[in-house]
Amino acid sequence: FLSGYSPATLAEVVDGTRLPRPTAHRLLSALEKHHLVSRQEGRYVLGLRLLGWGNRAAGVGLVERARPVLEGLRDESGESTQLYLREGEHRVCVAAVERVTGLRDTVPVGAVMPLSRGSAGKVLLAWASGGVDDRPDAAELRGIRVRGWAESVAEREVGVASVSAPVFGEDGRLRAAVSASGPISRLGKSPGQRLSQLVVGAAREIESTSGDI
Repeated sequence: FLSGYSPATLAEVVDGTRLPRPTAHRLLSALEKHHLVSRQEGRYVLGLRLLGWGNRAAGVGLVERARPVLEGLRDESGESTQLYLREGEHRVCVAAVERVTGLRDTVPVGAVMPLSRGSAGKVLLAWASGGVDDRPDAAELRGIRVRGWAESVAEREVGVASVSAPVFGEDGRLRAAVSASGPISRLGKSPGQRLSQLVVGAAREIESTSGDI
C-alpha cells in the first residue's frame, strides 16, 4: 500500500488494506521498530532500510551509483567506506565497502545508528532542512557546515575514527553522507587531516554521477 511513496495516515492504511484498525496499527508499529516503515508527522512511508533493499535489488538509484565511488575511496584511503541516509533521528547504512585486509571497521548494510554519535550523523544534522539553531550542539554543527566535513573519534564505537561529507542533490538539498572509517590506532585523533580531502572528493563524485538524486 505504501509502495507509491506517498505518506499515508493510519486511517488511509486501514481503508487501503481493509485491515482492522488495531491490526494495522500493530503491524505498522512492528515495521517502524525495524525501520521498514517510517512515521513522519503522523503519516507513514516506506522506511529507508526497505528502500535500500529495493534499490540494491533493482540495481539502480543512488546506492548502486555510489558503490564504485565507495570502492575508489576505499582504495585511496585504505579504510572502510559507507553511505548513510537519514531516517528520523537515526541514520541507516545503505552501502558499505570494507578494507580488504588487516584491522578494519565493519558496518553492515542496514545498520541503524543514532544521529547524535559519529561523523555521518553530524553531517546529516548539520545540513538538516530545519536548521540547527535550536540544538545544544548548534555551534559544532555550524562549524561543520563551514568546513564542509565532519570527523569523530570513539563516538560511535570505541577505538574507531571516521570522516564524513555531505552528498547533495541537484536541488542543493542534502541526500546522504559518505564516510571513511577505521581504527584510531591508524587514523589518529584527527582523522580529518588524512581523510577529509578524499571523502569530500568522493561526495562530489557521487553527485556528478548520480544525476537528479
